[in-house]
Amino acid sequence: MKKNRLGNSDLFVSELGLGCMSLGTNQQKATNIITAALDQGINYLDTADLYDKAENEAIVGKALKGKREDVILATKVGNHLNEDGTWFWDPSKAYIKEQVKKSLQRLQTDYIDLYQLHGGTIDDPIDETIEAFEELKKEGLVRYYGMSSIRPNVIREYVKRSSIVSVMMQYSMFDRRPEEELLALLEKNNISVVTRGALAKGMLSDQAQEVVKQKGNDGYLDYSYEELVAMTNALSKETNTLSVSALQYVLHKPAVASAVVGASSTKQLLDNVRLKNATPLSESTYQALQQISRPTTYQNHR
Repeated sequence: MKKNRLGNSDLFVSELGLGCMSLGTNQQKATNIITAALDQGINYLDTADLYDKAENEAIVGKALKGKREDVILATKVGNHLNEDGTWFWDPSKAYIKEQVKKSLQRLQTDYIDLYQLHGGTIDDPIDETIEAFEELKKEGLVRYYGMSSIRPNVIREYVKRSSIVSVMMQYSMFDRRPEEELLALLEKNNISVVTRGALAKGMLSDQAQEVVKQKGNDGYLDYSYEELVAMTNALSKETNTLSVSALQYVLHKPAVASAVVGASSTKQLLDNVRLKNATPLSESTYQALQQISRPTTYQNHR
């Protein structure tokens, strides 16, 4: 599978990444999915301390036993779990430096390739947060750091003030907000985008029309149900394999290094991996797909 350099780091990540949130809590099933992903050339795994109340990290750690060196392992921090399972936002230096040790223990590793701030607001103690990540780099506990955010104003601050190598953000044919404000900025600063949500909750999968009927009654972002139906009908005429085209769409932008997609079964994973053998997306097809949806801007997330 094709690999792309992550920002200015020496990490080369597979263009399709495995989002671990959907793995579930059955260890054997999760291990089977992760093993299949590695066998198919996926080397980028993304988890978070929040997923399944930290159990996801432990499951990933067990699945990677003996395979750690084959993987670019990413996790996230900033959502402070309470004992009752609730959480609150905590980007403090003290919490980040305390939590990384717990993540390392659960992941059964001495280092994290990419440690990401799991959110962020403009009111955060941003310099303190950056200081925590920089110290973790010096201590050798993390190789690089990034953030998972869709807030343009927050991302701009980290671009100016930190040495992040990546930003994970929601991006798809049905959510083109990053195209308006963020992709060019990050490309200019040699910071990679890692996408999530490229299949728009399944509304851009091969079962798009069925999923829209199930999940799209209340619309999606700025789109009404009627618009979703019309767009999926139009997309089905433009492509034979919509899920692959949806992944190719986001990867078409030079700023995007990897599209992270979850999988709750090996079959689902293998469906997504068809990307690696697909005919490249031509510029004319890209333009045709782009004409079906419309640009949107960030209103609520600033």
